[in-house]
Amino acid sequence: MRIFDPHIHMTSRTTDDYEAMYESGVRALVEPAFWLGQPRTNVGSYIDYFDALIGWERFRAAQFGIRHHCTIALNPKEANDPRCREVMAHLPRYLVKDGVVAVGETGYDSMTPEEDDILSQHLALAVEYDLPALVHTPHRDKVTGTRRTLDVVVESGLPVERVLVDHLNETCVDMVADSGAWMGFSIYPDTKMDEGRVVAIMQRLGLDRIIVNSAADWGRSDPLKTAKTGLAMLEAGFSEDDVDRVLWRNPVEFYGQSGRLELAPVPGFAPAQQGPDTFEGNSVLRGMASRRAV
Repeated sequence: MRIFDPHIHMTSRTTDDYEAMYESGVRALVEPAFWLGQPRTNVGSYIDYFDALIGWERFRAAQFGIRHHCTIALNPKEANDPRCREVMAHLPRYLVKDGVVAVGETGYDSMTPEEDDILSQHLALAVEYDLPALVHTPHRDKVTGTRRTLDVVVESGLPVERVLVDHLNETCVDMVADSGAWMGFSIYPDTKMDEGRVVAIMQRLGLDRIIVNSAADWGRSDPLKTAKTGLAMLEAGFSEDDVDRVLWRNPVEFYGQSGRLELAPVPGFAPAQQGPDTFEGNSVLRGMASRRAV
């Protein structure tokens, strides 16, 4: 199967993960800007992080045959921190960069007035820069957060078909389905969804506007959950074409609205090939020959 993982935080993952993902069928991904696990203390740390997303991480993924894209935003949790909110003024210069395919992840964490304000600003930027938006629903009180998210989307003027509402579950998916927005499901151990539950939702709602991701990050997570969902779909009676639709064509359709997807095979890549590539003087192998020649 071919896989586009539309939400995975590779900055937190290893080269072993890239190798395993390629072997499972992953050929492209989107890495949303997100919280690093502890508070950032200044805007400069965000700038360095954004630079890595559009630079080093794209290079690193290509060394393993995978096309890397990203989304850029101030994440919901840190929207409440005045030390971080100033980064909003810097977003426009990143939203025009190659490989940036959406504004996000934005949305709610604790549903504060600060988060309301920043979500509205992000959606306005999506309108201004003609980009889709990736919206994060809160881990707590998800129904209220999802309902408020959809209200703010309507107020923003951003067409609902350009919005992906992520981290959904059975409690809130129907309101997103009815809204016309894209429905995102993070197949993440213990805290979000699992393969069986999302397959049951597909059986009930169909495959239109369904997006499945691993959301793998620094927590207990699995970058192969997209492939495992594909296998679960086959076991449940879905066809190979159905799997291709959910794991490739749907995310390509959504993020393709940016006009910036790069899906051609990485030039010169072979799993066992060696090459001299570096990024700003550094190779994946820390000064040794890298895995491929571009």
